[in-house]
Formats: sequence, structure tokens, C-alpha cells
Amino acid sequence: MMNLCIHPGASLWGPLKELWETVDGAILRRQAETVHLLDLQLKKHKPHFLSLFKNPPKSAEQREKVRKASTEGIAIQGQQGSRLLPEQLLTEAFILSDLFDIGELAALELLLAGEQQQPHFPGLTRGLVAVLLYWDGKLCVANSLRTLIQSRHGKTFTLDLSGELVALTSRFTDELMSQGLTKRILTLVSEISATREFERLQKERGLGNEKHRKEVSDLIKECRQALADSLFSWTCQSPLTKDDTLALIGHLETVTAQADGSLDSVSLALVMALLYCLDVSFIEQGTEDRDGDRTHALPLLTERQYVSALHSRLMDGQPWRLPGLQAVCRLAWALALRVLSQLPQGSGLVEFTEADEALADQALLGDVFLFMKEGILGCDSFAQEEFYVRRLHSLITDFLALMPMKVKQLRNRADEDARLVHMSLQMDSELPSSLRKDLDHLMVLIGEFYSKDPFGLELGLEFWCPTESLQHTSLQGSYLGMALQRPPHKQVVLSKFVRQMGDLLPSTLYIPYLCMLKGLANGPQCAHYCFSLLKTNGATHRKRTLIQQSVFLGSQVELNEIESSCEEYPLTRAFCHLISTLVESGVPVNLGAGLRVPGFQPYLNFLRDAVFLPFPTRAYRRPAEKWEVADSVLEVFHKLLRDYEPQPSDFIQETVELQGEQLPAHKPPGHSLMFHLLNDSPTLALCLSLLEEGVRQLDTYAAFPGKKHLESAVLHCLCLLDLALQKEVVFMDLLRESQASLLVSPLEQLFQGVSPQTRRADHIVNIGRYLYHSSSNPEAAFQSAKILRRISNYPNIQTRLVGDFTHDQAVSEKLMAGFVECLDNEEAEEGAEREDGDSLVARIRHQTQIHILNLLITSLELKAPNLALYLLGYEVKKPVSSTNLQDPGVLGCPRSCLHAILSLLQRGTEKRSGPVLTQQAPHLAELCYQVIYQLCACPDTSGPTMRYLRTSQDFLFSHLQHLPFNQIAALSQMSWLMKTAAIELRVTSLNRQRSHTQRLVSLLLDDQPHPQHAADGESGMEEDTRSVSGFLHFETVSKVRRKLLSVLDAIDFSQDMPELLQLDFFERTQIEQVISNCEHVNEQGHTVCNVKLLHRVLVAEVNALQGMAAIGQRPLLMEEVNSILQQVVERNRVRRSLSAKRHALQSWRSLVETLLTACPADLIPADDRQLIIRDLLLDLFDKVLSDDAAGELMPIVAGAVFTLTAQLSQSVLSEQQQAAGPEASSGFASIANSALHLILRKLLDFILCTGGGYQRLRAHLYGSLLYYLQIAQKPEEAETLQTAGKAMWERLTAPEDGFSKLQRENLAIIESYGKALMEVVCRDACDGHEISRMLALAVLDRILSIDRQNQWLLYLCNSGYLRSLVESLRQDDAALQSLLAPQPPILKPLYIYESKMALLTRVAKTGQGAVELLRCGLVAQLTECQVFDMVPDADSHRMMRDPSGFIPSPIDRYRQILLPTLRLLQVILTSTSMNHQQGAAQVLQWLVVHADTVQSLLRCQELSMGALKELSLLTSIISKTALMSPPHRCMSLNGAPLLLLLLPPPQRLCLSLLGRLAGSERERLLKQAEISSPGESAEQREEMEVAMMQVCTNIMEYCQSLLLQSSSQAQFSICLFSPSASEPAGRDGGRSGQRRHLFYYLGLVLYLLKNSAADFFRFHQSHRQSLGKLQSLDQLPPEELKELCQGLVSGPGGVEKISSVQRSLLAKRRLVQFINNRAKLLALCSYVIETCLFVLWRHLEYYLMHCAPSDPKDSLVTGAGLFRSRLTDDSFGGLHASGGRGIGLSRVSQQDLDLLKGDMAAGFGEALQRKLLEVEGLYSQVRSRYTFIQALVRRIRGLLRQPKS
Repeated sequence: MMNLCIHPGASLWGPLKELWETVDGAILRRQAETVHLLDLQLKKHKPHFLSLFKNPPKSAEQREKVRKASTEGIAIQGQQGSRLLPEQLLTEAFILSDLFDIGELAALELLLAGEQQQPHFPGLTRGLVAVLLYWDGKLCVANSLRTLIQSRHGKTFTLDLSGELVALTSRFTDELMSQGLTKRILTLVSEISATREFERLQKERGLGNEKHRKEVSDLIKECRQALADSLFSWTCQSPLTKDDTLALIGHLETVTAQADGSLDSVSLALVMALLYCLDVSFIEQGTEDRDGDRTHALPLLTERQYVSALHSRLMDGQPWRLPGLQAVCRLAWALALRVLSQLPQGSGLVEFTEADEALADQALLGDVFLFMKEGILGCDSFAQEEFYVRRLHSLITDFLALMPMKVKQLRNRADEDARLVHMSLQMDSELPSSLRKDLDHLMVLIGEFYSKDPFGLELGLEFWCPTESLQHTSLQGSYLGMALQRPPHKQVVLSKFVRQMGDLLPSTLYIPYLCMLKGLANGPQCAHYCFSLLKTNGATHRKRTLIQQSVFLGSQVELNEIESSCEEYPLTRAFCHLISTLVESGVPVNLGAGLRVPGFQPYLNFLRDAVFLPFPTRAYRRPAEKWEVADSVLEVFHKLLRDYEPQPSDFIQETVELQGEQLPAHKPPGHSLMFHLLNDSPTLALCLSLLEEGVRQLDTYAAFPGKKHLESAVLHCLCLLDLALQKEVVFMDLLRESQASLLVSPLEQLFQGVSPQTRRADHIVNIGRYLYHSSSNPEAAFQSAKILRRISNYPNIQTRLVGDFTHDQAVSEKLMAGFVECLDNEEAEEGAEREDGDSLVARIRHQTQIHILNLLITSLELKAPNLALYLLGYEVKKPVSSTNLQDPGVLGCPRSCLHAILSLLQRGTEKRSGPVLTQQAPHLAELCYQVIYQLCACPDTSGPTMRYLRTSQDFLFSHLQHLPFNQIAALSQMSWLMKTAAIELRVTSLNRQRSHTQRLVSLLLDDQPHPQHAADGESGMEEDTRSVSGFLHFETVSKVRRKLLSVLDAIDFSQDMPELLQLDFFERTQIEQVISNCEHVNEQGHTVCNVKLLHRVLVAEVNALQGMAAIGQRPLLMEEVNSILQQVVERNRVRRSLSAKRHALQSWRSLVETLLTACPADLIPADDRQLIIRDLLLDLFDKVLSDDAAGELMPIVAGAVFTLTAQLSQSVLSEQQQAAGPEASSGFASIANSALHLILRKLLDFILCTGGGYQRLRAHLYGSLLYYLQIAQKPEEAETLQTAGKAMWERLTAPEDGFSKLQRENLAIIESYGKALMEVVCRDACDGHEISRMLALAVLDRILSIDRQNQWLLYLCNSGYLRSLVESLRQDDAALQSLLAPQPPILKPLYIYESKMALLTRVAKTGQGAVELLRCGLVAQLTECQVFDMVPDADSHRMMRDPSGFIPSPIDRYRQILLPTLRLLQVILTSTSMNHQQGAAQVLQWLVVHADTVQSLLRCQELSMGALKELSLLTSIISKTALMSPPHRCMSLNGAPLLLLLLPPPQRLCLSLLGRLAGSERERLLKQAEISSPGESAEQREEMEVAMMQVCTNIMEYCQSLLLQSSSQAQFSICLFSPSASEPAGRDGGRSGQRRHLFYYLGLVLYLLKNSAADFFRFHQSHRQSLGKLQSLDQLPPEELKELCQGLVSGPGGVEKISSVQRSLLAKRRLVQFINNRAKLLALCSYVIETCLFVLWRHLEYYLMHCAPSDPKDSLVTGAGLFRSRLTDDSFGGLHASGGRGIGLSRVSQQDLDLLKGDMAAGFGEALQRKLLEVEGLYSQVRSRYTFIQALVRRIRGLLRQPKS
């Protein structure tokens, strides 16, 4: 509330509102630290109290100042400069000034405040709002005065406030009283009158619509009431002075009664004030706290003049306007005198005290008891004030106890009158005129007064004296509620009065006496006494006769014939009341059995058809009775439906036998009501029309006869509809299952019918309109909200509802205002303990808010347009995202539910204590935060909402700074708030709103104290003391706990679980079964047990027990039922608590993850980031590893640990990359190694503590472990080609780098956990959930890679886990085969297979592991797998690509299966060294079994990247098996030598492949790769180059192996290439035009050699250039950096978005990747060069030295056929044995050899030789092989130069 203050001291609203809030806070709400504020406010506003309700005067000066405000402007406090105001506003200010006779500036200020508050009052102008504020200001002063006076100590009550506060208020109010407060109040009460004010306002058009009139009228009435109450509160506590008392009497003399004879509430308060002035009865009740001081202070005892003045004033014969009121005052004075006469102080007042009898007689003549009943009890407000009730009780009982003779006279007079009446009746003459009915009136008064006991005081007990036979402790009682040995004298006298009055009772007193007994029997103990009295007096006989006489027959006849014609319906109402009372205790099943079909149905039919349906059309002499009838009959319906639960038996038609015939049995009455409400029946139509009539009447805001009953009837109607909606689902389900022929429709659909009155479908709108009347009818608003909430669950109705709600502008505004008013209510209380009327209403208001919020939450989950969007102020006719939210009143924006929710939440955020709502109404606050979250999370509403919250409200910051909220209930509130904050961080990061993001990030993560609370003038002490608990925070004490960690502290991980049930009677398993049957999922998604249902089931079970034993044990059984219910309530609590903790932890996690992943990285510096992650991780571990941590929270913690570890790893990695060298001066990273070790230990503890269960949870932990171990993994370094030159000794003695050190320490920690950890990881790797298995396999892989001692490998082998893994490959085969179907079922088996193969490959990398794998039969298992033979057809599957790109095509899936196997075989061949033949033999067997596949792969037509990878591995394996095969004979397979089977096709295919890759196809492939994926072209091209080079290397190695194996000497060697130096032509590479499959020219090798040499220099140059770039990375131009990053950043414009630091890191990574790629190519080139030279030399040596040429005309070309036959037919052994070592090349002619020599000499010229020697100088010598190339070049040169032999 902003104060627009123009003229301090003359404000009539804002400051007064503040005053009232301070007084209310200090005295009624007892807020801490408010005494000081109250003192300030009272000093400031003392003039307002001294001149109560006086307005600031007008003045010419002010008028002038206001007049100039439109031209010169006017200064407003707190705003700079002066503000120009429009002329219209000034005109209105003058009108307002004249209207209320107030100063012009005060009027102007009121108008400005009215303008500001206008959104809270939809439909009113600022002037009308100003009128309300004027009276509201007055009310604030009056309320403050009343509350201040109530806080005083005194004789009647105490508010239990601090002494300091009471002293302050007493001092202040005493001063006011001494300045004539009483007379001022009495003057104001006389002067202020709603009628007069309305006349004034009417003249100046100061009254608006009906609601405005009602509100103004209520404010005026409340002002008068508060003033009168102030006086009453004063007299309750302390006496008035003589003059003040006389003034009060003077005012009462003029009081008049209302139309019904009762006093109004203001007059009643003043009457009661006088009665308390005359009260001395408290002196008798001499309890400790009523000490002597007060007795001395009582002027009645100390001031003779006081007594004298009062006495003469009350004895005065002058009649008052209300003689009855005069009589009451006289009676009170008479009783006061009687008490005084019995006190020692009264001895001096004899002349007055003797007149007590005379006064009492005068009072009786004034019909004192009749007036008390009609005038005082008849006032509505009487029963709402406890101290009115207590004072009247003391008045009645004092009269009976202190004036027994008067009572006796009354009885004698009554007996005399009874005789006269009897005689006149017998003589049939007129009744005598002198009859007095004083005793009748007294008895009826007692009956009326004690029949209601709103405060549960049981004052009637004082009339009963326990007799000896009733000496039972629970029934012992007295007025003070103390069990006394002897009842006090007064109690004895009163009980004697009750007994004696019943003796010889004359007939005229019979009914009054029964009335009195009925009143005095109100309450359990009183009823018991009354029953005993009637029993002993034998009164029951007469009572029974009476009842029998009044049992009526034919109510229907009575109603239709007698009552209708009289137009009065007392009997019908009485019948309804009787039935209503009877059905309270349930309807007997056999009601009316014997005479008719048993059941309640006839009564229900009568009530429905004869009473309810015709009620609107009957004639009523008394208009109010119409609504009384409706109310009484609807009350019965409500009770019947409330107690009905649909049962399957209700839907089966049963029959009963009656007088020999079978008749259909009646259904329960609730069933019949449901049936009528779920059909378009007259009953439903009348209920709906009653609701329409009700809201129409309420909208008039006028009083009319029967208004209270109409409101009650409407409430019953709403309850009926709500119950029907609640029960309809079960009812319709049972109906469907029973297949009965009843037809019903859902009520929510019937609501959409057309109303006959308005011809519109507005039933739901009518129900909604009751919310607009929540201030006057909170219960109706509550039921209305409940119904709307039930309807909102149906999506199909929502869209229609929005249409209905917005159809009529006026109605739409009212509906919106209704919802907002209900939400805005500040009087609502959550779970108020007190049971008085106020707190009940407060609870109802609170429940209404809860229902409205739930309605919004439900609706927001449905598609737009929905009710929530309309109520929250979003566009429903345009796209939701186009909404522009504004503060209320801005651009005509009305106040919506969103504004109401925000203002509820914002209260108190500016104070240190934080949002008030979170403490006062935790559940309400939780729902408010949830609505906000849903609005931010929904894509449509997110934009407008977050913009509004950020700009207009600064909502998130102002709430997050108060985290954590203190109580347990706050967990859910914090959850929604944190989830909203996570969205905000994400959105502001995406939109690059750095300052917003930065502000929130630092609020959540900083460990420096924030200055925001310093404004309170308090130091941040509490934060300081908490910081010590922060982990590893030893730097300085000034640090505070990070906000995120404090929130984590607020989540208690321990959870006390309820103990097991201890049962003596019930069977535990059965009870558990029953409990689980009663469980359901509630709205919040928690599984809870329905306690009411369980109670019903258990009580039914107990009731079903038969026999005496069961009856005897019933109390014990019920006790056990009670303990079961308590246990279930406790279980529900535990579940809710766990669920809240889970939710809070989940939200905390999402906030942490958003902070670390979505916010710009540079907002949190790397070193801070690592320390933050360290703190978060260690705190999480500490909480989750404590002994009492709840297992349910572990999965969320594991997820958070995973993210945090990933972030830690990434942060350390990026810090490493940014550091100048691999070793930064400060150690390994910002985070110390000790902290890293601690994190590792806790992580391993966490893995172990999860034990056998929680396998999915461990998946997260394995992921975390992998990320953690990655920290110690050395990043890829650039291969400079220089390192190899270092001596071995240098490498061995180099100091250990940071990575190795950390890795070594990590391993030591892991090994310290021994076999327990190994067991858990290995078990998870072999069995269980897929993801856990994959990650466990990865963890094993990682640990094995760093475990130099092979401890883990030994365990794997010895414990059988390795064998288990190997043997599982056979089972994987079937699953993998299914993956190759065009549409694979699921890819899980593929991922597990890949992980498994990766681990086995890791194992195979050590010789020991490879041997162990062979021993486990790994290759044999792979040989048996059939999946390798299922090569998909590449062309047919190209069409079946997954459009998302996520599911690979079948050929890619096949490669994902094949490549790991090939890699594994390759590693096994590498690890099982030369002398270990077993490995090669087994791999050879795999190649043989899958020979067809191998051949088809080698023949591959389409050389894609995938195919090249396959070929690279396959050729590598073939070359290695060839290398490892024995030089002469292989093991034979079925007698045939293996090499024979193996050699020809692979040899032929490999050479063919070499021809393709060495030839011109290579360039074509590289170009094709560039065209197919231009984005990734550079990397793709590099990969392809490596793959092709690798294939060439492998094939050349294979050739070399074949040559070496055939013989160590050239003359016995086989020849692979024919003696021709012609180079490959065309794209066929080795083939020329004809089909020459079988031999390849030696020219191919020479061609390859030349190309490789050329490539070598190209690669070497680019390698050197890139190294240069890497070393001067900082100097590279931005364009080049961008180009380098291009391939590593996805998405268009990706490079632009990343920061410069990130860009240089990516560029560095790309350069290192490129350099290493080039280094690899250089190694391959140099190897290819060496092998080519060797093959050339071997062939040339044979051809030029040992080959004998054949006949010249038999050239090589024609010998092709023979060549083929020799190769295929002869055995390998035969080839060796024969003399022709050239494998059929005996037909080589001399001409061929000469040509070869010439061509070779030309091809292998000087230039090439120089190049080759340069390669050796540049590369091979660095690599330590000195003269290999040189030697071969020399030999070849020698061969080519040698003269012809």
C-alpha cells in the first residue's frame, strides 16, 4: 500500500490503515518486536483518538492550493518535483470536501488513494472508492480504539499480553478516558446514522451500485459498533466515572427498539456496558486473580456520591423510551444493592440498599423478563459475545439466588392466576385483566437463554445439584467447572428452584416449565441431571401421554387442506425438523416393517413431491416462511445424501414379501436422491432455479423477510450438487456394472442445460456468482468454489465455460471480481485451532482459496482456452502468448487472480522474516507457488508471465533471498519456487539477459554475506554463526553458507518410520490387506490410505461380531481399531513427508543443474565453480551417507551427484586446457587433490552402501565414477614427431606429471576398497538392468586401463566373471540377429554388446588377458555367432533410414556389430605374440567359418567410410594371421592344408583392393566424401585418408608376410606380381581391359611407392604448418579460428554464439586432432614405402637374377590360363617342391624381362631415389630405423644397373 501523502497529519486513510495494522499485529496477532512500533504509532496518532472522528477543517489557503494543482502542480511526499493533476480530479476533490466537511487537501489525497485502489473495486469510480476509504479510515481508528481498550487488564478477562504492552495501552487509554472519551463515543453513536449519511451521499451522487451501498452501510454500522464495543470493553475491565455512567444512562433513556422489539447491536453493547458498570457479583467469586485492589477501585464501594447519583437517576419515575430496558437496569441496580448490603463496605449505604425490594418490584412491573427475552436475546449479536452471555447469566441467577422471596411471590401469584383462569374457563367468562405472567416469562427466558450454548460454557450446570446417588466424577460439576465436595450455596438455591417449580405445577405453567427444562437440559451432563429429575418425579408418564397426543396422522392432508388454506405451515416445518433430527442418527432399515414395504421412501416421496416441489407456488401469509419451508426440507435432503455411499446392492432389484405377495423393496433414500439429481428432473430444475433466485436476491444487497433462510436453503442446494458430483463417478460405475435399466446423465452435463427463466445455459455461471458474495456468505462461496473445481476436471466443459463466463461483460467482471475477492481475503486462516465462529469462517475462507487455486492448477493442465487463463488475466480470444500482463489499473487491466496470488505471496517479502504466507498458511503458499510455476513452465504462458514477474514484481529475487523457509511444510513451497527459478535462469541465459542471470546466480551461490537485509538495522549474525558448518570453509568466519547449501540443509534426509502394528485381536496380514485396499492416489500424486473408509470397514467388522464375548470385548476392539487408524494416519504423514522431501530435492537438483549447465559458463569463474561443486558434492554425500538417510531420496541424490561430477570433470578439463602448460603452478587444478580424493572415497562409499538393491541408482554413480576418473586422464597432445628422439633413459627418469600422480592415487583409493567394490561392479556388469550393465562394464574398462598391477584383471579371471561375460556372447547372438531386421525392435542389446566388446578388447590388450580370453573360448564363441553372416543388402536398406537419424540404417547396425569383433580379434592377434600360435589359429578358424562374409566384404563395390573401416580391420587381421602362420605347413582342417583354403581368394581380393586404393579411385572417393557431407568434409576426408592408407599398409604387410613365409631366399620365393612395370590405367586400377583377376603388375607397387612418397611430403608440410599454428594460436586471425571451430560446433551460427575463450579451446582441439591425424598418416606412408621397396626388391631379384625366360613368343599374357590352373590345382606343398618357384610364371619371356628392367629403371629414377632417401632423413631416422630405405634403394638400384646375364 503506497501512501500518496500531500498534507501530513491530515490523511484520512493510508496512515490510519497502517495504525490499525500495527495495533492488530501487536495485540491480536502478537507479532514480536511490535511494541516499539505501536508506541510510535500511538504518539503519532494521538490527536485522532483525542478528537475522535473529527475531520481536518477546510481552509481558503488549502482551497487555493488545490485549485492551482492543475496549472502549477502539487508536491507529493516521496516523489520528486510537483505533479500536475487534471481539472476533473480537482472538481471531484471539492465535492468530496463539501460532502464530508473535510479539508480540501485531505479530500484530494482520498481521491488519489481511491484512484490507486480502484483495481480492488471493479466497477467503481475513484470518487466512490474514496467514499469507502473515508469510512474505512474511520473504522480503522474505531477498531484500533476497541483493541487498545481490550488489551487492558481488568476484572473480567485478559488477553495474556506482555506487561510492557499492557502498561503502554493502559497509559494511553487512561489519558483518552480522562479527556472525555465516553461522552465523545456516546455523541458519535447518536450522531452517526447510515440513513442520514446516505441522504447526504445521494445528493452528491456518492453512492454506486448495490454492492457499494451495502459496503458503505456496513462500514458505517461497523464504526458505530466498534465505538460501542470500546465502551463495553472498558466497563468489562474497569468502572466508569460517575459522570460517564450518568451520561451512559442518559443515552440509554432515549434508545428505541427495532421493528421486532429487539435492540440493535450497538444499543445492546451500551446496555451491557451499563450492566457491567452495575456488576458487583465478581466480588463474591473471590478467586486469586480477582484481588483486593479492584474492590478498592470500585466506586460503588468507595464513592457515596456515585451510589447516590445512580440511585436517584434509576429510582426517578420519569419513564424511558423503552420501559423494558428501564426495568432491566433497575433489576441490575436492585441486585447490586442487595450484594452491597451483604458486604462490610455496604454498612454506610443502608438508605440506598433498603430500596432494593422496591426497585425489583418496579422492574417486574416493567415486564423485565419479557424484555430480556425479546429485546436482548432477540438481538442477533447477543449470542456472538461470550461476556454478554456471562453477564445475563449472572443477572438471572443472582435474582433467583439473592431474592428468593420475590421468586416465591412470583410462584404464589402464578398459582393464584392459574386458579382464576381455571375458574373463568369453567364459568365460561372472560379472563381477568389483572393477570401477570412474570413467572411464565422468567421460565421461558431461562429456557431460551440456556438452550443455546455457542461457547460451550455449560452455564446451565449451575441449576443442577448432584444428589448422593449421582456422585460420579464425570458428572460432578458446578459453574466454575470444579469438582467440589459440597456445592456452593448459590447452586443449591438454583437447583431447589428447578425442583420446587415442578411441584404441584399449575396447568398454565406446564409449557413454560417444560421450555425451561428443555433449555436447562442442553449439554450432556445437564441432560443427565434433567433425566434423573423427570424419572424421580414420575413426569415421564405425563410426557408420554403428551407425545402420543401430538403424534399426527396424515401430515399430507394437514399440509394440503388446512395449512395451505391458512397460508401458514408450522406443522410441515415441524415435521421436517423432526425428520431432520431423526435422520442424524441414521435411517433404520426396517422402518415401517409389517404394515408396508419397509424403508424411508414414503417419507422421502412426501417431502419431495408434497413439500419441496410445490413450495415456490404455494401462498404464504408470512413471506419469510417460504424460505423456511425450503430450508427445512433441503436440510433433510442434504443429510440423506451426505450419509449415502453407493453400494452394488443398491442397483439390484430386491423384493420383500408383504401379506403373501412379493413387492419391490425400497432403495436407500440417498440412492433415490442421486437418481433425481442425475436426471433432468423437476428436483434438479428446482434446485438450479433456487440457486438463480438466490443469487438474484443477494445481488440486490437488500434485507428482505427470510433472507437468512434463503441463504441457508441455497447453501443446502449447493451442498447437494457438490455431493452428487462427488458420488456420481462411483454411482455411474456401479450402475454400468449392474446392467440395470436406469438412465442417468453426468451432473456436469446437466448443468449445461438451458435455464427456463433466462433462456440461457447459465447454471454454472450462477453457481460461480456466489463467489462474489463471499464476504457475506463465506459458506456458499466455499461450496461454489468446490463445485467449480469438480467441474473443471472435465476438459470438454472448460472451453464452453470460458465462453459462458465471458459472454456478458457485466457478469464476466462480477465473476472475475468474485474469484479475486475470495483469493484476496486476508482473514483466511489455515487449520485454526480455536473452534469459535470467527475461526470457523476463517477456515472456510481458507478452504475456498485452496479450492480456487486447485481449480487454476487443474485447468492450466488442459489445452487453451481454459478457465484458468481467463481468471489469471490471459488472452482467451487471441493467442495466449500475445498477452501483455500489467499491474492492475494500468492500461485498463483489471485485477486478476494472478495479481491476487502475487499480492498474497509478496506480503512480508520486504521484511527480514520473509513472506508471511509461508508461515501463516503453508499449504496455500505452496499452491500459489505451484500456479506461478505452471504459468512459467507452460510454453504459451511462459513468455508473458516471466516478463511480468521480472519487470513489474522482481518476484523471484525477492522470494529466493528468503530461502530456506523455516518449517517442514515449506518444503513443497520451496520446491515450486526453485523449479520456477530454474526456468528463469534458463530463459534469461538463452535471451542473454546477463544482469538478471548474474543477480540470481550470485544470490544462490555466493558465500559472501549479502547486504539486502542490512536495511533492518541488524547485522547478519545468524548467517555468520551458520557458516562454520560449511564444509572446508576455514578461510574466514565472515563467509556465509551458500544459499543453495542452506536449502539443502533444510531438507532432512532422515525419516522416522511408524513402528509395526501390535495387534491382539485382528490378524496383521488381513489388516495390511484391508489397509492396502483402502489406499488411493490423491490429487498431489501421493498414495495415501483413506482413513474414513478404513474406519467404516473396521467398525463394520467389529459390529458384525456376535455373542456375549464380543460385546464384552467391544471396548478393547474399538481401542485396537483406534490404534490401527492412528498408525495409518502416521503412515500417511510419513508418505506425505517423504514425497515433499523428494519433490524438494528434485527441484533443488534441477536448480543446481540449470545453474551449472544452462547459465553462461563465464558467470561463475572456473576456480569458484570447482569449489562450489566440491561443497555441493560433499554436503550431498554427508547427508545421504548418514545412517538414518531415507532410501527413497537416494536416487535423486545419485542423479545430482552424476551431474555435479560431470560438471566438475568438465570444469577441471577446461581449466587444464586454458592453463599455459599441462602443469599449472598451483597444483593439478583449483580444486585440491585432497578434495578430489575425498569425493572419490565418498562416491565409492555411496556405491557400496547401495548394496544389492538400487541397481538403477548405481547407474548414476557409475556414470559419476567414470566422469571422476576422466579428470586424471591426460588430454590428447600434439604429436610433434620429436619425442621419439628422446633417449629411453630420459623418459624413465622424467618427473611424474599431475595426471599420472592423480591417477596413481585414485587407483590406490580404489584398491583400498578391496574385493567388496570389485564384487559389486562385476556383478552389475554381468547381470541386471541394461543401463547399469553398460556403465558397470565401462567402469571396469576404465579401471583396467589404469590398473598396472592387474589386480582387477586377476579378480575378473579368478572369480569367473570373465568367463560369464564371454559365454554370454552366444546368448547375445539371437538378439543381435533381430537387430538387423529393417525395423529393429529395440537397440538395447546392441549397446550392451558394444560395451561388452569394449571391455573384452581392454582385457585383450594385455598378454595375460588375451591368453585368459582364449582359454575362456572367446574366439570359439564368436565363431559360432551367426550374426556375422547376415550382411544386409546396402541398396535395399538405403531407403529405410530413420528420418530423425537416431536409429542407424541396417548396414550401419551390422557394422556396429562386426567392427568391435574385428577390433577384438586384431587386439588378440597383437597381444598373443609370435610364438603363441593358438590365437592365430583360432582367428584363422573364425575367418574360415565366415569365409563367404569375408570375401563379400573384400569385394565391396561401394567404398564408404564404414566399408573402409571394415576393410582396414579385416585386412589387418588377414595380414596378422598370415604373419603368424607357420612358414611351411599350417594345421590341417579335414586333411586339407588351411593356407590352401585361405590363400587364393584373400590374396586375389586383397591385391584387387590394393589396385583400387592405390589407383585413381582413391581421389574419386575423397571427392565423393566431400560432396556427400560438406559440413563435416574436412574430418571425413581425413578419416578416409587414414582408412585407405591403413588398408594399403595392411595389404602390403600381407604381401611381405607371404613373401617371407614362402622362403627366406628370393630364388625359392613365390611371386605375387607379374614382371611388368606398366602402371594401373583407368579406374580398374590393376586390371586393364581384359579380365585379369589373377596377377598384378609389379608396376602397381612402383605406382604405390611413388604416390606414398609424394603423399609423405604433402602430409609432412601440412603437419609442420599446423604445429606452427598451434604454437602461435593467440596470434591467429579470428576468421581462421572460426574456420577451425566450424566442424566442432553444431547448428547454424553455432560458432557466433560461443565465447572467445571457448573458441580458442575448440580451435586448439581441432589443431591437435589434425596434427595427430597427419602424424598417423606419415607413419603409415613411411611403412608403405618400406614394404613397397621390400616387395619390389624381392620380385626384381627373382625376375632379374633367378628367372629362366621361356620361348619369346609365349608371352606372359597368353599364359594366364595355365597360371590360374597351377594356382588352384596344385597343393601349396607341391608348389614348394616343384622347380618352378614362380608359381606358373615359367612362361615369362626374355622380352618381358628386358621390358621390365627398362621400365623399372625409368620409373625408379634418380628423383624418386632422392625423395626416398629424404623420407628416411626426415622421418625414419627420427624414428630410430636408420638405413632400411637406404639399403633397399641401393640394392634395387644395383639390380637395375646390373648387366644382362
